[in-house]
Amino acid sequence: MTFTRFWKNFYGHLHTVNAHRRLVRREMFKLGLYYQGITHDLSKYSPVEFIPGVIYFQGNRSPNNAQREKEGVSSAWLHHKGRNRHHYEYWIDYSLKDGDVLLEGMPMPKKYVIEMFCDRVAASKIYNKEKYTDADALNYYLRGRGHNLMHPETDALLHKLLKMLALKGEDYTYSYIRKKLLHRRK
Repeated sequence: MTFTRFWKNFYGHLHTVNAHRRLVRREMFKLGLYYQGITHDLSKYSPVEFIPGVIYFQGNRSPNNAQREKEGVSSAWLHHKGRNRHHYEYWIDYSLKDGDVLLEGMPMPKKYVIEMFCDRVAASKIYNKEKYTDADALNYYLRGRGHNLMHPETDALLHKLLKMLALKGEDYTYSYIRKKLLHRRK
């Protein structure tokens, strides 16, 4: 990688991370989840996540996917999902069924499902830019559905919120989250 390319990637990745965190923070603040909004994705600034983000930066998709394609594994993603509770992968654990040891998704607390929802919406806005629609996060989710170990209750709630966003829009969905899931008035 040339010196010029490195700095272009560095600033591009930093801008993408900052913009993503700013969007998630704004959405989390709308819901009154201030601490989660402030601390969302702070691990992205750690060297193990940030350096591969710079090396594999493309601007239109996650550098984790590019690292995975090139190296066979994304060290940045392994670090990230192990430290951020809004990723369902954080909640995968062993379970014992009929004497077998299996990996299984555990139910996520609602506040982290809500953060996961906001994270997916913000990522869709960042990567799709002016082409973004309220259906983008749902469409991305549906492409991967059934290929993960997300707990059925977590999956059902995330699907419900993404579908609600696609069909009824942001204002309605955020009002629903505040009133029905977080039991807050506004």
